[in-house]
This record gives sequence, structure tokens and C-alpha cells, in this order.
Amino acid sequence: MKKELIALALESSCDETSVAVVKNGREVLSNIISSQIDLHKKFGGVVPEVASRKHLENISYVIDEGLEKANVTFKDIDIIGVTYGPGLAGALLVGLSTAKALAYSLNIPLIGVNHIEGHIYSNFIEYKELEPPFLSLVVSGGHTHLVYMKDYGEYEVLGKTRDDAAGEAFDKVARAIGLGYPGGPLIDKLSKQGNKDAIPFPRTYLENDSLDFSFSGLKSAVLNYLNNCKMKDIPIVDEDVAASFQQAVIDVLVDKTIKAAQRLDVKTIAIAGGVAANTGLRELLHQRAKGEGFKLMIPSMSLCTDNAAMIGCTAYYNYLNGYVADMHLNAVPNLKIGEKYKRV
Repeated sequence: MKKELIALALESSCDETSVAVVKNGREVLSNIISSQIDLHKKFGGVVPEVASRKHLENISYVIDEGLEKANVTFKDIDIIGVTYGPGLAGALLVGLSTAKALAYSLNIPLIGVNHIEGHIYSNFIEYKELEPPFLSLVVSGGHTHLVYMKDYGEYEVLGKTRDDAAGEAFDKVARAIGLGYPGGPLIDKLSKQGNKDAIPFPRTYLENDSLDFSFSGLKSAVLNYLNNCKMKDIPIVDEDVAASFQQAVIDVLVDKTIKAAQRLDVKTIAIAGGVAANTGLRELLHQRAKGEGFKLMIPSMSLCTDNAAMIGCTAYYNYLNGYVADMHLNAVPNLKIGEKYKRV
């Protein structure tokens, strides 16, 4: 294999159209992200059909920009990496169809990438020295997982949400308070002005030995609190609601992460996903990890949100492990972590 392997990666699982050029898995030559947040704000959330149409409009321009910024041409590209799940079906198909066309026309390998795995791999870009095994907490709008990464491409899911994902709960509570979309950053910002101990919202830990999560009860508790205050004409301090809710979420996330790390006897914890950008989570996990003797790795803010650099990194290691797809690769909206397509 040539010394330098350059991947062109596409990510379109939700509302970001992203293209990256990544060399040898960990060196990002470009990482272009075209966000649709402003477009979806007026709807209070992502509208799948609107997202798909916007991906169609954007993707060619984003590819051109990604190649130009990396100072490469299609002739320099060795593999095409693309997210094929999980995500919104229509949105995934835009990126996947484009990736297939590129791989076919350039006659180079097509590498399908699991979006959740991509978030974990974002840590390899941030920390060049990182190697498996390690524990990863993946927290985003659609997923909350505790994953033991044994080796490249080998995972054990230790725990996951049984209902709402952490990011989903943030969005729903933000909507109830009247903050708008996206909820996570808005609650994080507002909580800095509030008292995290003002309202005793519940922490759900489930069974004693469980590493699973559940946030639907907490979400309902917040909604019940707001409705009760309105019915009794009790003033609502939004800052306190945001701070108390956020603390309830991150307490459980951090407690279970530390518990999993102790159970596995690992030395390293890595977090990933959009909610990994939450400042409260980053601070508390840093404190607890340091106190327990674990090394904590947290990607930069730009690598926490959906981006194609993490897809390019994952595609590189998938390629090394022999996972090359064919033109029958399809979008899998509910793709589970660790699921693999058949090697060509």
C-alpha cells in the first residue's frame, strides 16, 4: 500500500452537509461543514424533507470547496468514505448516491461508515497518540452510548439509552422553556446564569448494575414542573430550570461513565458527539476522571458536531480492515454500532 492514502469523505446524515479530505486517517487537509441550523430554526427542529433538498443543493459546492482547500484534485483521491447510517434516510441517500458516483467514475474503493463510530474516531484526529482499547461516551441528539472500543472496528456496547437520547432531551426541554432550536447550546449557555441546585429534578440510574440510560422521566419531570408553576401562577426562573435540568443529565452521564471505566479497568476515557460540546459535561467529567486516575480525551468543539473529517478517519481504518463496499450499499437509518456490511 502507498505511504500516503487520501480519503475524500462525505457526511449528510442529518442537517450538515460536510466534506473532508483526510490523509492517512488522522491528518485533516480540509473539513468543510455547511450547516442548515438557521433553515430549521423556524420549524423548531430538523425537517427531513427540507434537509434532503438542501443537501442536494449544497453537496457539489461543498465537495469543490473541500478539494480546493486541501489543494488536491480527484486524481489524488484513493478512497471515498461516506456515512450510510444511522440518520435520516433521505439525507443519507444524498451523500451515499454522490459517493457511489464518485467511486464508480474514479474507479476507487467505496467505504461505508457508521456515523456513531465516526464520532468515536474523531478522537483519533484530536489525539494522534490515541490507540485502542479505551472507553467512549457517545452523546448526541439521537444517541447515548457507552462503548468499549477493543480495537479498530471492534466494539462492545456496554450501555445505551432506553428512550430519549441526551441531546433529544435537551432539545425538548429547550422547546418547553421557549429557547428554540438547537436546544443543547442554548440550555448550556442559559444554565451558566442559573442555580443547578434550585430544583431537585430526578436522576434515573435504573438497575444497580445497569449502564443503560433513561431521560424520558427527567424530561417529563421538567414539563410537569413548568405546567405546575403555570397553573399555580408561580414564577418560573428559566435559568434555574436550565441549570437544574442540565445538572441532572450530566450527573448520570458522568456517574455511569466512571462506573463503566472502573468495571473495565481501562486507563482512557474519550467522549464524542454533539453533547460532548456541553461545557458542564466537559468540566464535571474532567474533574471526576482526574480524581479517579483516568486519562480523559475530549475532541475540539468542531469535531464534536457532525463532520466529514471523522468519517474520513473511520473510512481509512475500515479500508485497512478490508471493509470495501460495492454499488449495492444502501442507507440504513437505524444502523447499530458494530454492524458491518459484507466485504467485497
